[in-house]
Amino acid sequence: MAASCPLPVTPDLPTLRAKLHGLLRFLREALPISNAHTVDFYTESVWEQLVDLPPETVLAVLRRSAAEAEAQPSAARPLAEAQGGSDSTDFPKVFCETSQKLVSVEAFALAAKCYSVQNLGICTPLEQLLVALQGNQKQRTDKNVKPDEFMNLKKSHEVQAMSELISSVADYYGVKQIIDLGSGKGYLSSFLSLKYGLKVYGIDSSNTNTHGAEERNRKLKKHWRVYHRRSKLDVSALALQTAKERKLQDEIECNAYAEGVGNSSTANQEKMSTSDFLPDFSGSVISNIRKQMENLHVHSHREENLYFENAFSVRDLLPINAIESTSSQTPKRKMLETNKERRKVTSKSNESNVYSPLTSFITADSELHDIIKDLEDCLMVGLHTCGDLAPNTLRIFASKSEIKGVCSVGCCYHLLSEEFENPHKECTQEKWGFPMCRSLKEGRWCCGRNARMSACLLPTESLFYRAVLQDIIKDCYGITKCDRHVGKLYSKSSSFLDYVRKSLKKLGLDESKLPEKVIMDYYEKYKPRMNELEAFNMLKVVLAPCIETLILLDRLCYLKEQEDIAWSALVKLFDPVKSPRCYALIALKKPQ
Repeated sequence: MAASCPLPVTPDLPTLRAKLHGLLRFLREALPISNAHTVDFYTESVWEQLVDLPPETVLAVLRRSAAEAEAQPSAARPLAEAQGGSDSTDFPKVFCETSQKLVSVEAFALAAKCYSVQNLGICTPLEQLLVALQGNQKQRTDKNVKPDEFMNLKKSHEVQAMSELISSVADYYGVKQIIDLGSGKGYLSSFLSLKYGLKVYGIDSSNTNTHGAEERNRKLKKHWRVYHRRSKLDVSALALQTAKERKLQDEIECNAYAEGVGNSSTANQEKMSTSDFLPDFSGSVISNIRKQMENLHVHSHREENLYFENAFSVRDLLPINAIESTSSQTPKRKMLETNKERRKVTSKSNESNVYSPLTSFITADSELHDIIKDLEDCLMVGLHTCGDLAPNTLRIFASKSEIKGVCSVGCCYHLLSEEFENPHKECTQEKWGFPMCRSLKEGRWCCGRNARMSACLLPTESLFYRAVLQDIIKDCYGITKCDRHVGKLYSKSSSFLDYVRKSLKKLGLDESKLPEKVIMDYYEKYKPRMNELEAFNMLKVVLAPCIETLILLDRLCYLKEQEDIAWSALVKLFDPVKSPRCYALIALKKPQ
């Protein structure tokens, strides 16, 4: 590796497995709540089956708990501290041992909080990791470059944070090539290429995204060139202004000297040296230029190549008579050769920071050499890679010797494929999105799609409309299960009546057989029980972080199980308020 700073100590595999098993004990009892389908909430009497408390009690406790958490965000404690050193929860206090119904909302909320990623003690602090990666070298931060000018604030926050980490890992390991899987519109790829001078291949399965990324990158390069020219003009203007000021000062000093000659003795004249009347370039001139250059971040050779089309140094900015030459005259041919070599270096370095968008559908078995012809030692990254692409990114990293490190932020957990979700269904798929680690595979563990969807819940009224509609379909049309989906009709409907009419039409059912009164009678029947659905919805929301913890722990344990991986960690990379899917899995292979 290029650096010798030790990376932060992370939880080992036995520790992670112990925390995973504690989480599983809680989820075995709690998952029925997450996996209950709100469409069947009234038809299947879900509340009566799973909760042994009035909805008013559940709502009051959860609202109070949310208010306390918002008022005292630091009050959340690591699991071991909250449990007095134990990693298990007293489940009989949460669920009834015989009926398995929820009996204590307070204990339920506490357990869910304890088993969230931020309180389980499995994350490595980002600041600690960056310090170790960067060592004594300060990370480049250019306040003049504002990515929010060409991307929204959420994406700008994500791209800046992730690109700094990726650049630091690349410097630490000494690699220049980056493979960005699921690159989409190319925001991260372009930023890594333009700001950090890395050679990036952005791979996306959508040809439309690839063409869009190419066009967007063209516009970004134009933006960067404008910025470069502005920066060069600012520095050149400063140097010209300083030269004029020094010329004026020279004239003043020269006149003063000429006046002093007539009144001075010959002895005093002999004592005067050349330095007494030459401008003092060690003071304000050089310091002013240096300050301006620091503001533009041209002190870094790497950023000279990025921000300026032609590299230059302090010598190029100072007035001609400020430089002390080693010889009275520099041969013109030698100067031309020096400038030619400088242009060669600049041109060569500019060729290294290239972003190439590619279209390809990536699986765990994809052969990268067929996609990237000049594949070399590289990092593989992914910003909010959807569904199975996130676990496949980790599998490709583990199996390909050229990939030295990985930084993956997943999303869309509801689109993950699960190996044990339909055990009786024949399937030729060999590699699944979940589970990945040996422990969960041996236990044939399954989350369920509804549980994975729990973090993507709709507004309560939308769910209420859909649940009542399901009861109407069951009673009036005799249909208990329907393969067709209503879709996003709630936002397009003016009322419950309008929603039902549009839904029946979309499902291919005869809406004329239902008078308006019948439809509204169903609405009035269930309206007093809307708080049940709201309370149940809140229980799902409280459980959602635990589902994410399970998926992330599964992936982290998988990385820890690989023999050739030297270091791996889970890092909170983004502000969860700006970007809810904020956790990154990072791993580095052992140097060969």
